[in-house]
This record gives sequence, structure tokens and C-alpha cells, in this order.
Amino acid sequence: GRTQAAHRGASGRFTLASQARRARAGTCAAVEPEGRHVSEVDLFTDGACLGNPGPGGWAALLRHGKHERELCGGETDTTNNRMELLAVINGLEALRKSCSVRLTTDSQYVMKGIKEWMPAWIARNWRTAGGDPVKNRDLWERLNAALIGHQTRWHWVRGHAGHAENERVDRLARLAAEAVRDAARELG
Repeated sequence: GRTQAAHRGASGRFTLASQARRARAGTCAAVEPEGRHVSEVDLFTDGACLGNPGPGGWAALLRHGKHERELCGGETDTTNNRMELLAVINGLEALRKSCSVRLTTDSQYVMKGIKEWMPAWIARNWRTAGGDPVKNRDLWERLNAALIGHQTRWHWVRGHAGHAENERVDRLARLAAEAVRDAARELG
């Protein structure tokens, strides 16, 4: 499906824009061993799908100190797993510099994929233990590349359990999915 990205500006209005025009984020705070500064960034991510497959949305919230940036987008025909992966990927790709990232997700698929499955997939040339091709390989490879240069600490939270930032990105991902669905209906 067609990929669309969006951001919520200072006015709070939800606007769609092409993914190529989305803004980048990144600032400095901590120090690397070589003496260079790196950002301490919190990244909260979520994906949503209206039907699976169906129209979907992803969202990421980047926070550095008091500064925040919301990113979101979606696709017309996708799966929830792809949207969960795109939320993480787009959040990491928005960072302009090497960062120390505290990444929080409610996706067991992303957590197990990054912490348990990916090293074995790579060793088996992107094949599962059963010998089948890895699903969403394009996004797993993109995530692997997006992690380069960042010190990433992964945290899992239960979805819909009152975690403020997780609830926030859940709402943004759902809004993005609805916007993509509604745009597709208008073009219909």
C-alpha cells in the first residue's frame, strides 16, 4: 500500500505529509567514551491496524528532556506487525545523531524479534528455524540498520494498561490508521 506519514504540529492539528518531507529530530545530552556528546532520548512506539490486514497506522513519541516530537503515518493495506515495526524504525530514523535510546513498546513481536529471533535469522540468512523465509524481512533489515550508532535499551509494557506514553502513541497510531482509511475511501 501507499505509505503516508504525518506529524502533529504545535497547533495539535493532525496533518498528513509525504514521508520524504517529515522532519528529523535529535539533540545532545550524555557523553560517549571518546568525549563526544550523545542524546539521552526516550522513544515510545505503537502500531495499529483496522482489520489485520487492513488500513494501519504507526506512531512514535521522541522525548529529550522537556522537548517532544510526535511522528505517525500509515498504509492502506498492511498488518499490525508491520505497523509496530515501522513505529520503531521511523522513531530511530528520525534521530540525526548517535543517541542513548530508552525504547518502550507494547509489542511482543518487536521485543522477541529484536532480542531473541533476529540474531538467529541473520545467521540463517533470514530464514526461520523451520527454514521458511522471515516475514517482514524488509522491515527487520531496516530496523537492524536503524539501530546502528545508537545505544538502545528495550522496555516492554503491557498495552492498554494505563502507561501514559503508550496510551498516547496508541491514540496517535489509531488516528493515523483512521486517516489512511478515510483518505482511501475518498479516493475510492
